[in-house]
Amino acid sequence: MQVLIIGGVGGMGQGVARDLIKQEQVTHVILADLYPDPERLSKKLRESEKTSLIKMDVNDHEIMVKAFKDVDVIINTAGPFYKTAVPVAKAAVAAKVNYIDICDDYEGTQILFNSGIDKLAKEAGITVLTGMGSDPGTNNLLVKWYADRLDSVDDIYLYWVVSIAELAGAAWDHSLHMTLGKIPQYIDGELVYVEGGTDVVAEKFLEPLGTCHVRYVGHPQPLTLPRYIKGVKNVIIKGALIPLWVDELIQEQKNTGLLNTDPIDIKGTQVSPYDLALKLWETIPKDRDNGPQSSGLKVIVKGKKDGKKITYTADMVGRMAPGTGLPASIASLMMDAGEVSVKGVVAPEGCIDPDTFLNAFLKRGARIHQTQKIDSMFETDSLKTDK
Repeated sequence: MQVLIIGGVGGMGQGVARDLIKQEQVTHVILADLYPDPERLSKKLRESEKTSLIKMDVNDHEIMVKAFKDVDVIINTAGPFYKTAVPVAKAAVAAKVNYIDICDDYEGTQILFNSGIDKLAKEAGITVLTGMGSDPGTNNLLVKWYADRLDSVDDIYLYWVVSIAELAGAAWDHSLHMTLGKIPQYIDGELVYVEGGTDVVAEKFLEPLGTCHVRYVGHPQPLTLPRYIKGVKNVIIKGALIPLWVDELIQEQKNTGLLNTDPIDIKGTQVSPYDLALKLWETIPKDRDNGPQSSGLKVIVKGKKDGKKITYTADMVGRMAPGTGLPASIASLMMDAGEVSVKGVVAPEGCIDPDTFLNAFLKRGARIHQTQKIDSMFETDSLKTDK
């Protein structure tokens, strides 16, 4: 099995690669990056006989197609995905090679599903699996695992927290972009668009994260989960950057126009306020509280089983790179084993068996804390009576 990882030198790409090189069936992992500097790699990847580095620009379609034809699967970890998911997927389809990404921008997911890419992928006989990271990704499959144990699903709440101690590079672009403008949520059985960064609620996560304030963010699950979990009424996705001062400052920048994307004239030069803010975030966290080296997920699924109301809750905490990289690696291995049969564009919950995935995930050291709450009326047949 040969794999090419777009953004292979970045943190997420290396998270995928570290798992892949441990697998016997994997013979070659190509780390493709716009800046393929070996000094950026971990020692294990740099010294592995299975890895190689190449320079690649996601805007060069022909170069991508040529390189993709020599491998079995493409894994795209190069964000921000509202810029990269579509061009890389198009190249994979042209090369007729299976594609996986960790896309967490709803715009990329929207285009993949609603453009001609789905039809072309089906004709090519390949799978375009989008959103196979942590959020989306692991939490989608936790939702599917719980949904399979219910007669019906009413509400899905997906919450995540990322410490800025773990943010670098394109992740900052995504972190600003996901709160801009109207973003999708699935509310009362309909896809609606709400103002990003609003409706703040306090939610408790596992330590060391504690109570965090999450708000509406533009992730893809409101677009994908209702496709596969029929009858669901609400799919709500909220996230937070911690410490709290980060999200508060981003909202202040948004409210004052510093995150506007339209260029403005400054002394005869056209400058995008958004690009300026993005540049400033490279240094704003310096000498400030950056929070713990940890991130977290919370999945809440509410539904019914045998007439009783059931609420499942799953919590995870850990480092972002392995937490995001492992799911994509596991999915690629499942593809190679013939365990992913769906062709065309698909989300994790539409093609990945959650039992198989979670078994592999847990074997790699993941820890998922879960609770189950049953809400029902007291019934006479549950009582012992004297005869």
